[in-house]
Amino acid sequence: MIKFNLYVVRHGQTYFNIFNRLQGWSNSPLTEKGIEGAKDTAKKLANIKFSAAFCSDTTRAMHTAQIILDANKAGSVDQPLTSPLLREEFYGYYEGNDMPQTWYVAGAPHGLPTFKDIVNKYSIGKAKDYLKEADPFHMAEDNEEYWTRWNKGLDFIRSDKNIHDGDNVLLISHGNAVLSLVERFGKGKYDVTERPANGSLTKLEITDNDAEVTGYNIQ
Repeated sequence: MIKFNLYVVRHGQTYFNIFNRLQGWSNSPLTEKGIEGAKDTAKKLANIKFSAAFCSDTTRAMHTAQIILDANKAGSVDQPLTSPLLREEFYGYYEGNDMPQTWYVAGAPHGLPTFKDIVNKYSIGKAKDYLKEADPFHMAEDNEEYWTRWNKGLDFIRSDKNIHDGDNVLLISHGNAVLSLVERFGKGKYDVTERPANGSLTKLEITDNDAEVTGYNIQ
C-alpha cells in the first residue's frame, strides 16, 4: 500500500463566480482576477515537485492547472491529465442558475431555505439529494450518483503509474467538489458551510482505499 499527498486547488475565479451562479458542468472563463489568483497560487507551489497532475475537463480547471504547472520550478509534469470523472457536481436543470435561488427551491419545501441550513441540519450529500428532487428533469446528480462518479475519479488518480509512496500529486478542482471531499474525509474537523476560496489549497493523504484531509482552504 502506498500513501501520497494530494494537493487540491480550487480553480481561479470565473465570471459565474462573480455572478454567484452554479456552474457545475457548464463553463465560464477565468476572470483577470482569476488568472492573477492562479498565478499567486502557482508561486506558492512553485518548488513542490508533483509526480502527476489532474483536473476535470472544464476550461476553468484546465486553465488553472496549466498556469500552476507552467510556473513550477521543481521539474513537475508539463500538462495535467483530464477526466470528466473529476467534474464538479452536475446541477441538471439548475446549471447556470442563481445560487441562493436554487438552494431555496431545493431546501424550502423541507423547511431549509439555504444551502447552509441544509448542510447544518443534514449534510452536503442531502443537499445533492434535495436538488435532484427539485429538478423538473431529475437530471441533477444526487449524492449516490455523484460519489459513484467521484470514486472512479479517485481510482483514476490512484492508478497512475507515475505516483509512488510519499509523492505529491496536484488536482485542480471545484468548490462543491472540494467541500464534498472535506465532508467525507475530514472526520468532522472542518466547517463545510464555509466555501473554499478560489485558488485555495486543500490537502489530503491518499491511500489505496481511503483518504484523510490534512488541511482545508489554505490561502
